[in-house]
This record gives sequence, C-alpha cells and structure tokens, in this order.
Amino acid sequence: MKSKILDAVGISAAVLCLIHCIVFPLLMIIPLGISHNPYIDLAFLIIGAVVVYRVTKKIASNGLKFLFWFSIILISISVLADLIFEIHIPLIYAGAAGLITGHIINFKNHKH
Repeated sequence: MKSKILDAVGISAAVLCLIHCIVFPLLMIIPLGISHNPYIDLAFLIIGAVVVYRVTKKIASNGLKFLFWFSIILISISVLADLIFEIHIPLIYAGAAGLITGHIINFKNHKH
C-alpha cells in the first residue's frame, strides 16, 4: 500500500513539474515582473529523486527501474545546466513525462 502512495505522490509531483515547465515560459511573455527561479526545478528534482529511490527499492522490473532513473538523470542534466550555465535544456520535459509514465505503469502493476 505504501508503494501506491509513493506512486501517487510521484505522479502528482511530476505532473506539477511538467505544468510548471510548460506554463512558466508562457507567463514570462506577459509583463508580470516574474523571473525564472531554478531552485523550484531543483526542489522538484529532489522530491522526484527521493520518491524514485523509495519506489525502485521495491520493484522487480529492471526496465521500470531504468525508466525511473533515466528520467531522473534527464531532469538532473537540465536542472544543473540551468543552475550552472543559466541555459534551459528541454530534457526536463522528457524526464517529467518518463516519470509520469513510470509511476502510472507501476501503479497499474500493483495487486488490488
């Protein structure tokens, strides 16, 4: 049961991250006086990495483990590039989509 809760948290965090990554650049077009804060992306990355670590300890599928960790690596590359070089790499979108997909697959694989 705990793994289902972790999947729900993971799906929620990944969806919020994806919405943030898609909507925020559109909001920057409107002169609202807001700017991008890469530490928000870092917070999503940390939450995602903790959830993925806890979920992958309990699953047997190596393919699903690979999907989870590859997605975290994609997000990490994008966030670190933004923090260090102040450039946006769209790998974060693929990583968030991978996390959402992985959590949905894992959630559906649970015995009810």
